Amino acid sequence: MTSHTIPLPPTNIPSSPGVYLFKSSSGNIIYIGKAKNLKKRIVSYFRKHTNDWKHGSLMREYADIEYVVTTTEEECLLLEAELIQKYQPLYNMMFREGQPFVYILFTKEELPRAHIVRSQRTKGIYFGPFLHKTDARRVLKFLTDTFKLNICDKKIVGGCLRYHLELCAGSCKEDFDKQNYLFRVQLAINVLKNDSDAFVHSLNERISSTNKAHDFEYSRQLHSYLENFRKIFTVIQAHYSTEKFVSDVTSVTIPIKQKKSYIPNKDIALQLQALFETQNPIHTIDCFDISHMQGRAMVGSCVRFVDGVPTPHKFRRFSIKTLSQQNDYAALQEIVGRRYRNSTDLPDLLFIDGGKGQLNAVQKIVSNVLCASIAKREETIYSNRLPLEGLKLNLDSQIGKTLISLRDYAHHFAITYHRLVRSKRVY
Repeated sequence: MTSHTIPLPPTNIPSSPGVYLFKSSSGNIIYIGKAKNLKKRIVSYFRKHTNDWKHGSLMREYADIEYVVTTTEEECLLLEAELIQKYQPLYNMMFREGQPFVYILFTKEELPRAHIVRSQRTKGIYFGPFLHKTDARRVLKFLTDTFKLNICDKKIVGGCLRYHLELCAGSCKEDFDKQNYLFRVQLAINVLKNDSDAFVHSLNERISSTNKAHDFEYSRQLHSYLENFRKIFTVIQAHYSTEKFVSDVTSVTIPIKQKKSYIPNKDIALQLQALFETQNPIHTIDCFDISHMQGRAMVGSCVRFVDGVPTPHKFRRFSIKTLSQQNDYAALQEIVGRRYRNSTDLPDLLFIDGGKGQLNAVQKIVSNVLCASIAKREETIYSNRLPLEGLKLNLDSQIGKTLISLRDYAHHFAITYHRLVRSKRVY
């Protein structure tokens, strides 16, 4: 029996999160792992003394180690799962069977439908992978609600009940506009492709043709997509992107498509500190928003970002309890007061979707927290630490993008809850 000399690990391994690959002398990948700290994790294999058969066999077979540096631990998990799925290494048992990811599928049918799937067996257009099914559901729900993509299999002259509740596109009606539906499907696909140029261009062309046909009602609907395209793209990018995330590669190039993760950025905290002239960096931001339908089913939301990254377990939803008619100022005061009642979990910045009026209403509730508001149309920020006329955001700046994303995230979170509440009530 010949002895096997275990090759030493690379000496220049970074102390960064990433994925490492053990390879055999023939160049085959035999094991893939992830680590918060690549250097510590890889070196541990050479210090380990164990009777575990996998470890002993792996160390006898391996001839080389390669690694991929990632930006975050979540990216590690996604990359590890995708590479295991692709290469099926001998020593990886966890992902040998099944599909660890989910995708959004637009089927190839006369009326395409959008589904969440785990495999890519059906013909159609796929977007993903999403590591978490919850993210895929959020993206799909936002798209189907925004572009009215839900269809049913019924045939009713006046439309089904879900159509009248604005939950069905109207495929059940005899006069269903198929071409209009297909156009909206393509808009949704453009959003997932992050192709804003195609999105805007197709809308402008469609609006021009509908105006020539004197179909001004339809043209007005299309204009609403055009006016809100920035918000639509921002909300989707909060959950999904087709950008590659591999930031540094050693000895191996592996192009991966991934749902977008917010990249923690401490620079944002420092930039916000400079903007508001605070003593300390602004790491934690809570954003509040109100949603209702002419004063009915009034609800509120609070989302938290830390260094530009959403923190879902700190999100809160509120059903307004003290008001019987519309009053956005009072509603904000109620939910802010409830959020921080008997709480030491205060943010560095409390951010309000609204103008000066909303800001003044909230400042009375949390006088010990820095407050700011953002007016939608002008994208202008107001705060007692800024000029009285406010400060117009630079939408191409890091701060601008972060604050707009935060505002839109809170708005979408509130609307989603509002629709849920409405669906359970009868007026």
